[in-house]
Amino acid sequence: MKARQRTVRLELTEPLRISRSTMTAREAVWLTVEHEGQQGHGEAVTSVYYGLDARTLERLLHAKARWLARFPGPESALEALWAGAGEAGPGEAAAPPAVTAAVESALLDLAGKLAGAPVHRLLGARGAPPRAATARTIGITSPGRAEAQAVRLVRDGFSVLKLKAGAPDPAHDLARVRAVRAAAPRARLLLDPNGAWSVREARRLLPLFAELGVEAVEQPLVPGDPEALAKLAERSPLPVIADEDAVGLEDARRLAGRVQGINVKLAKCGGVGAALRIAELIEGTGTGLMLGCLTASTLGIAPAVHLANRARWVDLDGHLLLADDPWTGIGGADGTVRASPNPGLGVVERGAEEARA
Repeated sequence: MKARQRTVRLELTEPLRISRSTMTAREAVWLTVEHEGQQGHGEAVTSVYYGLDARTLERLLHAKARWLARFPGPESALEALWAGAGEAGPGEAAAPPAVTAAVESALLDLAGKLAGAPVHRLLGARGAPPRAATARTIGITSPGRAEAQAVRLVRDGFSVLKLKAGAPDPAHDLARVRAVRAAAPRARLLLDPNGAWSVREARRLLPLFAELGVEAVEQPLVPGDPEALAKLAERSPLPVIADEDAVGLEDARRLAGRVQGINVKLAKCGGVGAALRIAELIEGTGTGLMLGCLTASTLGIAPAVHLANRARWVDLDGHLLLADDPWTGIGGADGTVRASPNPGLGVVERGAEEARA
């Protein structure tokens, strides 16, 4: 198999402010794997939080291209990837999960196209292609602006709104949630402070947000102490979903049955295979699965959409935050993401789509 890569810049429609930063754009590195006249695609995006810049991603994906050249086809490469074989050479560190997820995405896309089957079929799903109502993020902003966004989003078809929290003054967060609740009285509300609160702050604030009808809170505590998060979840008036404190399988094992949800992001855990292992681990423990994402293009979000029917909460709106999404194929603008029935990931680069038209 041959592989190549390309780096692009993804601009957001407007700045997204969360408790620890404000983002206006991020870079994406696209990996394309070729075999028998077909191409599979995957995407890794930069992340300050995970310490990944474009140059690092390019270097790591270039090394993965050399690794992929050893395999006769995508199936054997996927088997090796899922088994962890050949992931790192002597003296080398293992690839970051975001890189593994991008490689896996390209291989799944390619394998599906060669087999004439969508990725969800390759993963054993039956019936109609997965689809789910996705949350739509509202960043830390003024109550009036948040209210206007909520009105527009509900009008467009969104039934789940996720509000970022963790402003320096918690009163601003409460005012924003009140404004959104008034503007969208029937919407499901999720809250995400991105680890901004201490235990004392969380215990004081969570009952207030519960009174406003918030459905669940994501990573309320500063990450690094999963035991504190689990203890908070025992008495919280809101379901607590672990995010930054639940990176991979061992984190999920530690928190299963002790928090009400775990946010699984493919770029965080290492891809679809890792996500399925986490989903299997927490099934029946009382801990629900949330599918989340980073801000990325449709290409980067698509693999998770093929798992959407397995999750209690779906937050796959990263592509909807972009000013110009370079790919298409999973929907979402009406509040629902849909896996394509077409072979592979079922996504198409817009330039290629226009060239064929």
